[in-house]
Amino acid sequence: MGSRARVLVLNERDLRHPQMGGAEIHVHEIFGRLARRGFEVEMLSSSFAGGAARERVDDIDVRRIGGVPLYYLRAAQMCRRATRDGRFDVVVECLNKLPFLSPVYSARPVLALSHHLFGATAFRQVSWPIATTVFLTEKLIPKLYRRSPFVTISESSADDLVERGIARERITVSHCGIAPSLVSVDPDVLRPQRVAYVGRLEPYKRVDVMLQAMARLADRFPNSEIVVIGRGSDRERLEAVARELKLDARTRFTGFVSDAERDELLAGTRVCVCPSEKEGWGLTVIESNGVGTPVVATDAPGLRDSVRHGETGFLAPFADTSAFAARIAEILGDDVLSLRMQRAAFEWSKSFDWDQSADEMAECLERARTSA
Repeated sequence: MGSRARVLVLNERDLRHPQMGGAEIHVHEIFGRLARRGFEVEMLSSSFAGGAARERVDDIDVRRIGGVPLYYLRAAQMCRRATRDGRFDVVVECLNKLPFLSPVYSARPVLALSHHLFGATAFRQVSWPIATTVFLTEKLIPKLYRRSPFVTISESSADDLVERGIARERITVSHCGIAPSLVSVDPDVLRPQRVAYVGRLEPYKRVDVMLQAMARLADRFPNSEIVVIGRGSDRERLEAVARELKLDARTRFTGFVSDAERDELLAGTRVCVCPSEKEGWGLTVIESNGVGTPVVATDAPGLRDSVRHGETGFLAPFADTSAFAARIAEILGDDVLSLRMQRAAFEWSKSFDWDQSADEMAECLERARTSA
């Protein structure tokens, strides 16, 4: 590759945003690496209380340009002006919330980075006016992005794009990586009967399914501990669910924790549960595997790519409390199975590397740049 590309990234939240999630981790792990390799990377993100208007984060120049919804209008205006002034070679639009529709106004090629599209799921996450806006705007993607290449993080997400009308040959699948575990892990040591969830606490994540499944298993596994790791808008409701199910005495909500604390908790967990309705990939699944923890997850797009059913964990039908309970019980109650899955999960996690993901993104950026 010749000179390094100058890249403008459009992503509603940056790594420091209090509501950041897996998409933000993915973006910063990759573009932080590219910035350290000599790429010029600037990100336009929304503002939040206490966040500086401009900040260097992981060698990325982050500009916070206002709160939602004005943020999207300002991002469009700034992208239009900056690309016409020749300041950037490629625009990377992160398609994981409201589409920016950047191909309409960008004077430079747009690379669409699709973590996942919401579709009807949006109506279970946000108020109907916002959900309707997201749903209808996503309908415009096939037409407005017809000349843009796409990068997505799982085969399921690629299939979703094809079903929506994006040509398969314009889609590159590049899996997420994971950071090395911050704790020492021995996958041959049996874990206590702890069950955990890690991730954002949002309605579409359906953490209540895990709690309901554990209520079914309360008599069979009376000493099992439940740990809910993460923060989000659904926490208060979930705490109420735990009380109603009489699980509050054995359930711990940790809130936000550092990566080291997360790894320490997961390394002492028998099984992690991911009952989400839909994911782009399942980064928390692989992070759990990285400390040897198998996962029971929804048989849904993204998750069916990151979980190897019967090897690194199990897949269960969406919101099927009985099925989740049965699969969790298999791992809690069968020490031989548990150890086998711990080893398999740990080995599977070694397949994912952020440097490789950054290499793949660099190739996609170069193809986008030279396509102009």
